[in-house]
Amino acid sequence: MRIAIPLFDRFTALDAVGPYEVLKFLPDVEIVFVAAASGPIRDVPKWLAITADATFAEVDSCDVLLVPGGPGSRQLLDNRPLLDWIGRMHEGSSWTTSVCTGSLLLAAAGLLEGRSATTHWGAVDVLESFGAIYTAERVVFNGKIVTAAGVSSGIDMALALVARIADQTTAEAVQLAIEYDPQPPFDAGSPAKASQAAKDLLTRGIR
Repeated sequence: MRIAIPLFDRFTALDAVGPYEVLKFLPDVEIVFVAAASGPIRDVPKWLAITADATFAEVDSCDVLLVPGGPGSRQLLDNRPLLDWIGRMHEGSSWTTSVCTGSLLLAAAGLLEGRSATTHWGAVDVLESFGAIYTAERVVFNGKIVTAAGVSSGIDMALALVARIADQTTAEAVQLAIEYDPQPPFDAGSPAKASQAAKDLLTRGIR
């Protein structure tokens, strides 16, 4: 089973690494990081790099497509080479997935029109501008397309996907292996729960 994860400048690291850490446990799996050019691709704020070992031209099919998000995704919504590649991968994939604003790239590629999907809460308007139907859920399955909400939800999505590709016991074993037992110290993980002070700080910019 080949899992392809496209990378681009200013992607969000956890969008890619979270699901990778889960999906790597699948049997007979090959995970390939892909980009326009091979080599290190920098995240936000360019402190971490993941190496792309293959270019889009070198990967012509996959079983699972996993598109991460990040601020850089918004600059790629009219990047035809990337969007066309996503479309080609989707044609032959068993599963086409996204995390966070990676769903904007799926939408820009024409895959989400009229479909329910989720994304980071700050990108709902962009998602809907492509004809997708925003659903405020952490993980949304719509046929073979699976979208996850913001950043950390990619882990949830990957575990749910393992349960479908393998079985629930395997997914539970993977969850145990990574000791994924969320107990957040604050109940501020969504706009509905966060304090106004936290929202204001985020709007001004934490960094």
